[in-house]
Amino acid sequence: MKKLSSIIIISIITIFAINAQTQNSSISWEKTSHDFGSFKEEAGPQTAVFAFTNTGNSPLYVTNVRASCGCTATDYTKEPIQPGGKGYVNATYNPANRPNKFNKSITVTTNTENPTTILRIEGNVVPREKTIIDEYPREFGNLRLKSTHVPFSKIYNTSVVSETIDVVNMGTEAIDITFENIPSHITIVAEPQRLEGINPNAETGQKGIIKITYDGKKKNDWGQSNDRISIIINGEKNSQYRLSVSSTLEEDFSHLSAEERANAPKIEFKEFEHDFGTIKQGEKVSYNYVFNNSGKTDLIIRKIKTTCGCTATNPEKMVIKPGESSHITVTFNSAGKKGNQQKTITVISNDPNQSSIALKIKGNIEESAN
Repeated sequence: MKKLSSIIIISIITIFAINAQTQNSSISWEKTSHDFGSFKEEAGPQTAVFAFTNTGNSPLYVTNVRASCGCTATDYTKEPIQPGGKGYVNATYNPANRPNKFNKSITVTTNTENPTTILRIEGNVVPREKTIIDEYPREFGNLRLKSTHVPFSKIYNTSVVSETIDVVNMGTEAIDITFENIPSHITIVAEPQRLEGINPNAETGQKGIIKITYDGKKKNDWGQSNDRISIIINGEKNSQYRLSVSSTLEEDFSHLSAEERANAPKIEFKEFEHDFGTIKQGEKVSYNYVFNNSGKTDLIIRKIKTTCGCTATNPEKMVIKPGESSHITVTFNSAGKKGNQQKTITVISNDPNQSSIALKIKGNIEESAN
């Protein structure tokens, strides 16, 4: 009798175990990849539908869908899918400004035994033909420009360099181009100054250039800087019609001989980074960055520049003799800031081997209790 009871109990346990194992959701996909083939960029977003069936014995949930890039949007079945029921995951690819071939993945997470499925979409975007608006995207009235920013990434204090911006008249009337607020180290001209308008047989009016010449010898500054120049069209001013000219001015050491370099100044900092730890919002902290001139001639501090939130004082002397030491005091004001902070202090000197040095100050700011 005991033996029979044991057999019955074991059988019941086995049946429950089998039932527990079979009470799972299971997913079956109609496909896991989709090729859009070639399509034109102007055709707009393309959508692939990935359908699936719950082939298990309990409700199926799609818990997360994540695309590999922001160019792909997703949608999916949000409610539980009952056994035998169907669901979907949609993947929409936006081809705008993304010509040529693509291959993207979508990670789908479900409550099945194998919870992760990777779906893939691919295709080839045929780029649309560029219009005159694409070629000249910036608009100042009827004057269109390829750019309103002229970057001079590196300029030596001995050099004169030039860049140009292409422009076109998209109106029917002629345009006269002049300029205001021109700094002394920049020369700017429109060539030609007068752009003729569109005639009946043309798509555009006259094309030309704006030529910007930057004289590093006249720029009384060091490091990064930005100038803004106003464009005057037919004598009329508009505060929005401005060009931005950015530059990084560096000292030209190319003329130095090997002997002059060997006898040059040398700036050495004891440390390049300071962590002020955790402070309360509104507190100020200061730190001295100590440095010395280990070279053989006078070290000249050209400029000290900080990012926002920092105040750096010049050393007592801007000219440091060989063997002398000095320091730069950096004060960080945490007012209005919170969380982890990192700021940079740039020190520019006449050391030919490291004329620009970046110092860092960092820490964490806790919000003050009100």
